[in-house]
Amino acid sequence: MRLLIAWSCVCWLAWVATVVSGMADEKAGWAGWAALVHAVRTAVAAVGSVLLARVFRLPEAYWAAITTLVITQSSLGAALAVSWQRFVGTALGAAVGAVVASRFEPHVVVFGASVFLLGLLCAVARTDRSAYRFGGIALAIVLLVPHTEAAWRVAFDRFAEVTIGIVVALIMTVVWPESEETAAAKK
Repeated sequence: MRLLIAWSCVCWLAWVATVVSGMADEKAGWAGWAALVHAVRTAVAAVGSVLLARVFRLPEAYWAAITTLVITQSSLGAALAVSWQRFVGTALGAAVGAVVASRFEPHVVVFGASVFLLGLLCAVARTDRSAYRFGGIALAIVLLVPHTEAAWRVAFDRFAEVTIGIVVALIMTVVWPESEETAAAKK
């Protein structure tokens, strides 16, 4: 019930921001309206991703929100580029983490070797350094954070949470694109 109330409040704020964004056209040049619209847009996306991750009963739903916050961009082109790198990097990092954690103890030397291996895999996959960074985050969470579940389960959950965050951010970018004026006001 609390989730439904929270989601209703966020949707109401989204409606207010939509109305306000129409007013922003009348008062062009005032960055306050653009900032309000951007803040509500970002909040709607972040809350939506957390709620969706909770629907799937993922244990650390906040990773979906973190990913949404990282991915949410003003244009679909910018969002797609960062989304692909985050997706591939997270998949590689989670996979390396699951394999290594199921065979070795979480020792600093094992972690260092795994980060090195991940870097080589990202290079072979022809990803950029942001994929390597995102993959390193997933690897560190799977390999270094103590968990009660099997390593493959932790890796899958992390990948699922990140994927939900990416999908919500991309949907938000398509459904509620930020106007060029709003993007320019942020700069």
